[in-house]
Amino acid sequence: MTIDRTPKLKSSPAGTKGRVTVIGAGIGGLTAAALLARRGYQVLVLDQAIVPGGCASTFKRKGFTFDVGATQVAGLEPGGIHHRIFSELEIELPAATPCDPACAVILPGETTPISVWRDPQKWQEERQRQFPGSERFWQLLSTLFQASWKFQGRDPVLPPRNFWDFWQLIQAVRPDTLITLPFTFMTVGDALRLCGLGDNLRLRTFLDLQLKLYSQVDTEETALLYAATALGVSQAPQGLYHLQGSMQVLSDRLVSAIELYGGKVLLRHTVESIITTNGKATGTTIRNQKTGEVWTETADDIVANVTAQNLVKLLEPDSIASEKSADLSDDSVLKSAVSKLPNQMNGYKYRVDKLPPSSGAFVIYLGVKKSAIPANCPPHIQFLYDYDGEIGENNSLFVSVSHAGDGRAPTGMATVIASSFTDTRMWWNSDDYEGLKQKYTAGAIARLSEYFDFTPGAIVHQESATPRTFARYTARDRGAVGGIGQRVPTFGPFGFANRTPIQNLWLVGDSTHPGEGTAGVSYSALTVVRQMEAEF
Repeated sequence: MTIDRTPKLKSSPAGTKGRVTVIGAGIGGLTAAALLARRGYQVLVLDQAIVPGGCASTFKRKGFTFDVGATQVAGLEPGGIHHRIFSELEIELPAATPCDPACAVILPGETTPISVWRDPQKWQEERQRQFPGSERFWQLLSTLFQASWKFQGRDPVLPPRNFWDFWQLIQAVRPDTLITLPFTFMTVGDALRLCGLGDNLRLRTFLDLQLKLYSQVDTEETALLYAATALGVSQAPQGLYHLQGSMQVLSDRLVSAIELYGGKVLLRHTVESIITTNGKATGTTIRNQKTGEVWTETADDIVANVTAQNLVKLLEPDSIASEKSADLSDDSVLKSAVSKLPNQMNGYKYRVDKLPPSSGAFVIYLGVKKSAIPANCPPHIQFLYDYDGEIGENNSLFVSVSHAGDGRAPTGMATVIASSFTDTRMWWNSDDYEGLKQKYTAGAIARLSEYFDFTPGAIVHQESATPRTFARYTARDRGAVGGIGQRVPTFGPFGFANRTPIQNLWLVGDSTHPGEGTAGVSYSALTVVRQMEAEF
């Protein structure tokens, strides 16, 4: 599609700061693109999907609107990352209501939920009632959260890769953040033992469930400083929010901003490789999914809103040569790109290959009659069914339930979205994929029926998604969700940088600091934009 690229508001003339190609129209890519367009860059966004948003997009069935993956948003409060970015873009934040409680957790054999309230005092009373003797641990988390939040609010660059990055980091470290330093190499499990709670199975299980959502790993592996922020952001004056309409509203607003400032968004266009010349990113090869046309697009900078695994694959484009050699035999630029991985990336690839397997998700999407929803049902619920089983693999579910009038279901109806973590490899290696999918679907319905009233006719629409589904629609490597596990060796100062070993090639999204979620990837996008501006 062709979009009018004339800016409608005051900003630097489009294209005066160079041409940027953004690979991927997830929230991280769209945020980076909108900010760059606002600041005077000529921006082209490419995505293979039919709608923008990536894992925060939606789809419609029989009058129901389903959020594909993400169902909550942080950072809408004044000073929050979405508020900051939308203010710079001079566009309106989407309407939203606070999630209160942010989540309700139901442990095995229990019926009374542990409610993570938005009000700090109410949440303190809840956790003291649910976990007697644990307040020392929670106060430690609160102290670390307050310091970490001040640190992140000063826009540090983590991990730093040159003097400018290092200077931004130094400026963010002040006396009020030094309390975090002794805890840099600790996990949540270490903190529990420090507070004499190492044997508290119920508390540990609650934390395992919550951390799996935010960090992809459990208490023994999650970095304590990351956990302090992930667990603390649910309370005011921060908080989690439920968007009116759907999660799609967030990406649609960003697309509007990109177009407003002269950028272009092309959907159903696949980037098949990144072209490098003498250690510098110089362009991409692009395939139009409708026509099959393949061409090269040069750029001064390339921003990749992809996983670290996908980034490596985009720099190993040998498959393009065999597939299109006849059509592109005279294209010397593409010929130079079709080669082995650039030498600068060998160490990077080695590190990516050594990462533990990423998590996948099995998700069931239900359109149901409102009568199936219990009275006073929380908007987000976590269920664990057996202390001895793994989190995921049909032993736990994270459930999101729509609100009346929130735009996700017809009158008298509701949406129920339930997901469980799963090993991606199982779904790709299965000899009976459809049988496995049916087994998981039946298991999820059975579990949900213990809480919801799924009498005959209560379910109006039903469909499921697996890692293979996510791979098809998001192009994420093996359909993984949630980014890189926030272990000590891979979080913050030890994680993957926005600067890649290839000059003018930037990585944005949940593989980089500060991690997953729309707020996390938006911070990542802002960091990349600031780094690019510093080099202009």
